[in-house]
Formats: sequence, C-alpha cells, structure tokens
Amino acid sequence: MKLIIQIPCYNETESLPETVAQLPRQIDGVDEVEFLVVDDGSSDATAETARVCGVDHVLRLPHHSGLATAFAAGLEACLRLGADLIVNTDADNQYNAADIPLLVQPLLRGEAEMVIGDRGVATLQTFSPLKRRLQVIGSRVVSRAAGLDVPDATSGFRAMTRDVALHTIVLSDYSYTLETIIQAGNRSTRVISVPVRTNPPKRPSRLMTDMGQYLKHSSATIIRSYTMYRPLRVFSTVGTIFSLLGLALVIRFLVFYFQGIGGGHIQSLVLAAVLLIVGFQTWLIGLLADLVGKNRRLMEEVLWRVRGDGE
Repeated sequence: MKLIIQIPCYNETESLPETVAQLPRQIDGVDEVEFLVVDDGSSDATAETARVCGVDHVLRLPHHSGLATAFAAGLEACLRLGADLIVNTDADNQYNAADIPLLVQPLLRGEAEMVIGDRGVATLQTFSPLKRRLQVIGSRVVSRAAGLDVPDATSGFRAMTRDVALHTIVLSDYSYTLETIIQAGNRSTRVISVPVRTNPPKRPSRLMTDMGQYLKHSSATIIRSYTMYRPLRVFSTVGTIFSLLGLALVIRFLVFYFQGIGGGHIQSLVLAAVLLIVGFQTWLIGLLADLVGKNRRLMEEVLWRVRGDGE
C-alpha cells in the first residue's frame, strides 16, 4: 500500500521546510509514504527547497496556473507514481500533519473513498466572525448540491483512494475544493469528514485576498458544477418559473376579459406569450443539456479506463 502526500506550492520557500518536516514517514497500514511537491511556477526557490528538504518527487509547472491546476497536476503525477492513496495538504503548514493518519485510516478500513478534514469552521478562532458564518453557509450549500454532509467544504486537507483520483476531473482554474465535492457526491462516492487540528496562520490566505471576489468565484463554481451534474433539474426549474409567470398573466388577462375590460390589457397577453415560449425553450435546453451530460459521463468513463490502462 503506497501513500503519496502531495503539496501544491507557489512561492513557499520560507514555509515549506517546516511543513515537510512535520509530515509522517510511517503510517499504520501503509507500506510506503512518499512526498510530492507541485511547484506552480514559483518565482523563488520552492523546487530547490523541496529537494533539500528530502521530498521524493518535485513536479514543476512551466508557469503559474493557479491552485486548481496544481492540485489536478499533482493527482496525475501521484497516479503515474503508483499511489494507492493520496493525501493533499497545504504548503503553509495550515493543517496539523499529525492528523494525516486520521484521514487515511477510514480509507484503509474501507469506510470511505474520500475523507475531508473538518477544521470546525463554525468556531475556528483564526477566522473572523463574518468568515466563519460564510464558511458555514457555503458548506451547507455545497452539501445540499452534492447530496453529502460536508461541514468544511473548503478544506484542502483531504485523502482519497486511487479510484477516486482516477475519476476526479478539475475544470475550475480557481479552486478545486467545492467542485470535487459536488463531483464526488454526484458519483455516489463515499465521503466522510473527520475533525482535524490547525496550526496558527503565518500569512494571510492567498486564495481569499478579497471577500467579494472569493464569493463571486465560489458561487460561480457551485452553480456551474451543480448545473453540470443536474442540468435537467436546473433548467426545468427555471423553465417552470417562466411558465408559471406566463400562466399567471394569462389568468389575469382572462379575468379582465370576462369583466369586459380586456381590451386595455393586451400587453399582458403578449408578455404572457413571451414568458410561456421562454419557459418552453428553457425546458428544451434542459433536455438537450441532460443528453450532453449523459454523453459527458460516458466520456469520463472512457477517460477513467484510459487512465487505468496507462498505469
């Protein structure tokens, strides 16, 4: 049983030595533990620092592509290196590395296929009250979209089996955390959360530098991911809303018509027709999107088989 701990990095020369030093080299039930650093086009000596720290594998991306791309590249590298289990952690030593066995053990016992570290965001003192509240609300929204119970959806401290990694496709160029949870839930992946500890922050988050931008990107990711896996439900809901509004205007016109004053409300009938047509077209778009979604799933299965055959 081979475990690879991957660390996406961008300009982490200062924090990387402490992070790597705290990673476990031995875990019960695991035969081999290796480290992989994904250098996301750093302008400092991150890759060289990783090698000096004794990291087994260093993957250097040609230019800075973002956290999501670095995470996905790390998964691909772990699969090529023969990992049976993969743990992802942050380079800033945010997560307590001593809790990595807590993530791995449920996988070894067959209780889960993905394990997410729960930082207890509702009470995490290093977060501001606003950030704590937003994290709780966001996690509930993601849990609802995924059909799972994930109290800390933005946690990057997670472990997964090889099969889950083979099925994971990251499309976002911002963050992987929300998208991969929704993807896992819609694939009926067994996902559980375990409480983990955190270390005092040594620098501000690079992902959440601006609250407005973070909410914008996160909301877009949730909506896009949910629509990707539930297109018929999304478009049929929108289409039904338009159709009901149109029907309400039709009823309104008929009420006035039978009262003998319908002549002055023709505009309501015109607007009703427009809304009913838009509602019907939205339903048709939903049907087409659902067919495209089925085709996408077939392509994902083909990709999974190609990845598996390429081992």
